[in-house]
Amino acid sequence: MARRGATGLLGASIALGERTFPIVARRSDGATGRRGAATLDGTSLARVDRGDGLAAARGGIAVSSPRMTAIALEGVGKDYGSTTAVHSVDLVIPSGSLYFLLGPSGCGKTTLLRMIAGFIDPTRGRIRFGTRDVTGVPPNRRNAGMVFQSYALWPHLTVFENVAFGLDVRKVAKPQRQQRVMAALEQVQMQAYAQRRPNELSGGQQQRVALARALVIEPTVLLLDEPLSNLDAKLRLEMRSEIRRLCSTLRITTVYVTHDQKEALSMADEMAVLRDGRIVQRGPAQKLYRRPASRFVAEFLGETNFLEARVARTDGDVVTFATAAGELRSTAWEGAFGGRSDAPESGAPVLLSLRPEALRIRGDGAGISASGSPGRTGSAGSAREDAGAGSGRLNPASTLPSSLPGHVGGTTYLGEATQYAVELASGESLKVQESNARTLRSGPVRLDIDPDDVVALPR
Repeated sequence: MARRGATGLLGASIALGERTFPIVARRSDGATGRRGAATLDGTSLARVDRGDGLAAARGGIAVSSPRMTAIALEGVGKDYGSTTAVHSVDLVIPSGSLYFLLGPSGCGKTTLLRMIAGFIDPTRGRIRFGTRDVTGVPPNRRNAGMVFQSYALWPHLTVFENVAFGLDVRKVAKPQRQQRVMAALEQVQMQAYAQRRPNELSGGQQQRVALARALVIEPTVLLLDEPLSNLDAKLRLEMRSEIRRLCSTLRITTVYVTHDQKEALSMADEMAVLRDGRIVQRGPAQKLYRRPASRFVAEFLGETNFLEARVARTDGDVVTFATAAGELRSTAWEGAFGGRSDAPESGAPVLLSLRPEALRIRGDGAGISASGSPGRTGSAGSAREDAGAGSGRLNPASTLPSSLPGHVGGTTYLGEATQYAVELASGESLKVQESNARTLRSGPVRLDIDPDDVVALPR
């Protein structure tokens, strides 16, 4: 039972599930104190930010915080002589989120992360953790946990000693150090390996130790620099789930750098895609995948097909595009025209992005008519006539799939999916992915695609 006093619950203990944790006050430098207030919210111990870094903790790992820390970059850039590695970047990373910086090698993502960590001084701009300006603050005073690509574990120290290193530097008392290290190891399911050395661990276990070392200092933000790049495919999948679980449980604002698109798409709350030192698009992972703003983002985030096209006509929110292979209807056209405020001009050139998994392959036969019954073509012409030219109303018939004829030119069986190369009548080839295919297709086929999956991009 917790003892209450004028300062809240300090000096007491709290039961969470089957375990009991002491309630201590700690400052951001790791020292404990008697001032401040700790409150109880349901079954979680809340951290109370007094402005001087004093907060409540349980078992060495902070539980939840009503005032989690956002990261703000204000015009942050980095020059090396006449070379600009990062142009002036403005970015707000929401508190408690798992935020990905994604891009090809040399795009500036790691430089940006190291400026957030304090390992590189920005040439210009400001970096804020919450309301605190940390631009000129050294790394050891930013209270940021860092996990490196190479793990950076001391080979001559045990797992326990590696995790405790940051607490030793902060001169945390031995009893509290012991408690916090074991709590951190428990978080990553490594408490049984506390006395082993790094060379006695697998790659995945070493990565878990590196995570525990970053978490044990109770960081304001957690920074991950391509942490899974040295692991094999199976371990990468396991660690994705583990990192996602930790971030969701601890609610620490986390910035994760990677060039692995599937890693980002499967884990991120939000992401920013970088190219040549600039952010080219940002937002939720699903939005960036389904509504890329450019050809670069569309093909960087996954496989896609591109077809050159021109606007044929507009029926309400549906635009019909003419390609060399046939007509395709789209309700995802605003990216090519800066929004939906005006109807696209007839004949305007665009680039259409068609994801392989969005194309549905079927045996050759009648296409889908505007009425939804079998017909000879996937053209939207009859649908437009039904709606009435120039009506400006959304034509329900025009939301039916478009259909293109083709011929299977190649097949790749992957087990859970089959990939086809389908040659169109125009001579262009489209990649098509079919999940759980029971038979392999060959010969003439038709490809159907919904208007929402025909994404128009600037050309």
